[in-house]
Amino acid sequence: MLATKKKQTIIKKHQIHDKDTGSPEVQVAVLSTQIDELAKHLKKHKKDNHSRRGLIKMVADRRTHLKYLQRKDKVRYDALVKKMDLA
Repeated sequence: MLATKKKQTIIKKHQIHDKDTGSPEVQVAVLSTQIDELAKHLKKHKKDNHSRRGLIKMVADRRTHLKYLQRKDKVRYDALVKKMDLA
């Protein structure tokens, strides 16, 4: 899990307007950070299959958000992929 302050900084970096906490850009950024942290954990704890399942669900969720954004607004999608270096 992300610490509250770390999550808030990620949200501030990727939000579209002041009160934005749920746009696809913000959700992808938060999920990407959680995925990175969980991947580090799984490198150390190779047999933690419960966390591995959570990681797979997060990756699928991030992919779903990215597909949605690509379908709805290609310009925002391209900017996000470039900014987060996802492709």
